[in-house]
Amino acid sequence: MPDLADRLVESVPNVSEGRRLDVVERLANTIVSVPEVHLLDRTSDASHNRSVFTIAGPAGLVSDALDRLVGAALDEIDMSNHHGEHPRIGAVDVIPFVPLGDTTMDEAVGIARDFGRRIADRHGLPVYLYAAAALRPERVKLADVRRGQYEGLRAEIGQRGREPDFGPARLHPTGGAVAVGARPFLIAYNINLDSADKELAVRIARRIRESGGGLPKVQGNGFFIEELDRAQVSMNILDFRTTPLWRVWETVRAEAAEDDVELAESELIGLAPLAAFLDVADHAGADPEAPIEARLAAAADFLKLPDFSPLQALELRLDAARSASSASAGSAGSSASGGSSGSAGNGAAPR
Repeated sequence: MPDLADRLVESVPNVSEGRRLDVVERLANTIVSVPEVHLLDRTSDASHNRSVFTIAGPAGLVSDALDRLVGAALDEIDMSNHHGEHPRIGAVDVIPFVPLGDTTMDEAVGIARDFGRRIADRHGLPVYLYAAAALRPERVKLADVRRGQYEGLRAEIGQRGREPDFGPARLHPTGGAVAVGARPFLIAYNINLDSADKELAVRIARRIRESGGGLPKVQGNGFFIEELDRAQVSMNILDFRTTPLWRVWETVRAEAAEDDVELAESELIGLAPLAAFLDVADHAGADPEAPIEARLAAAADFLKLPDFSPLQALELRLDAARSASSASAGSAGSSASGGSSGSAGNGAAPR
C-alpha cells in the first residue's frame, strides 16, 4: 500500500481575512515555504472578508504547509473582531482535502482525519470533521457544522452534540474553530446581477439550490457586494458533472429575468477542472477540434468571466507550476559554480 504522505492531493483552505492584504501575503508565504507544495491560486474578497488558497502536492508536505498556515493565522487573525458577509467559525474556517491523480477518496479521508487530530493537538484548536471525513452523519454538510457561525458556536460548543471531534470543547482564544474534511472537487462560483437588490439574489439562491428543490449538488446564498454595488448569487457546485456550470448560469439568468434583471458577469473563486470548462465550451457550440485555449475562451465568453486565464483550469495551472519548479531546479543544478537555487514551493506565483 502506498505511503499516504506521498499521495497527491489538493487543498483549498479558506481564511477569515480578505481586507488586510499584507496579512494575506504573509499567510501565503507560509504555504510556499514548504518545498514541492504549489500555491496554484489565491483570491481575496473584502466584502466576504475571506481569502481562499488553492494548493497541491504530496499529502505529507501539503499537511506541513497547512499546519504552518494554521499557526500563522492564529497569530494574525482575532475572530472576536472579525466581520464579513461569508459564514465562518474560525480564523482558518475550512480545510478540505481533495484527491488528485491516483489518490482515492478513502485515502483523502485518512489524510484529513490525521491532519485534524494533528492541528487540534498542536494548536489547542477545536476541529470538526465534515463531508466524507465526517464521523457523524449530522456533520457531513458544512453548513450544519457552521450553524450559528462563530458567535453561535462560542455559546454552544460545550453542549452535547456540538462538541468538536478533536481538541477542546471551547473556542481558541483568537482562532475560533476549524472544519477539516475530504471531498470531491468543488467549484466556488459567483454570479453578479445587474442590480443592487440583495433580496433578489437571496430569493434566486433559495430557488436554485438543491435544498430548495432546485439544482442538484448546488449550494447557494445571496449577498450584496459593496465594492461592485451589485447583488451576488454565491454558489458551491459540489459536482459539475451532475450540474454543469452552463446550467447554473442559464438557470440563474432565467430566474433573474422574471424580475427583468440581467446578469452582469460571473467569477470563479480559485480554480476549476479543465473538464468543467470544456463542457461549457461544448454547450456554447465551440469547435471540438479547436485548440484548448480557443475552447476555454468560448467557455469564458459564455459565462461572462472577465479577465479569464487558461491557467484557471486546475490541470493547466499544476502543469505550469511543475514545469516552473523543474526549470528552477535545473537552473540551480547547472549553476553549481555560481547561481542561487530556486524554491520548488514557488513554482506558481499567486494571483
